[in-house]
Amino acid sequence: MALSLLGRKVGMTRVFNDAGVNVPVTVLQVGPCVVTQVRTPEKDGYSAVQIGFEEIKPRRSTIPVIGHDAKAGVGPQRVHREFLIEAKDAANYTPGQQLTVKDMAGLLYVDVIGTSKGKGFQGTMKRWNFKGQYASHGTERKHRSPGSIGSLCSNRGFGGGLAKGKKMAGHMGAVRTTCRSLDVVRVDEGNNLLLVKGSVPGANTGLIEVRPAVRLYRSKAKKVADAKK
Repeated sequence: MALSLLGRKVGMTRVFNDAGVNVPVTVLQVGPCVVTQVRTPEKDGYSAVQIGFEEIKPRRSTIPVIGHDAKAGVGPQRVHREFLIEAKDAANYTPGQQLTVKDMAGLLYVDVIGTSKGKGFQGTMKRWNFKGQYASHGTERKHRSPGSIGSLCSNRGFGGGLAKGKKMAGHMGAVRTTCRSLDVVRVDEGNNLLLVKGSVPGANTGLIEVRPAVRLYRSKAKKVADAKK
């Protein structure tokens, strides 16, 4: 199973590694999470583990959620997520089991999934990095315009309507974003903190999902292989 945990983005800082090099890191509060349900092929048709994150007051939850989490012997959780696992691994998880950042000790690289910051309605220059119109030769008040769109009026090159996927102005941000293969710099088991090199999508205190990296470049894959030897 590719263990996935929920947490929140704390913010950015910097640490110095053993060689004295300054490394910019993002601090993630990962877990503790609890197993709220284990799905099996016999009962549900597939194998998965459902986890909950952040216990809340019952008055801030709903009766169905309270009852669902009570079956696992825990209080109502704010967030629930479900992750597929191999059928043979289902026996490793039981309702009420606690999962912490300690379970990610030893990982060299992780993927962090979050919701990017919302930018509202933006033009093509900010949303798609268009260069804009010329700043001379008679251009008047059209410098940030996307230009003509008539040349792509359909998927066949003629007719009414725009071709699908035409890059235009519109809503920007507030989408599910994955940062892949981030280096794990430090794991603070006492405070449930995970420090990763680089930036992470979303604002501070935003909900994030952390999982072992599922796709690595050759150089990083070699480091993982060497670490397992």
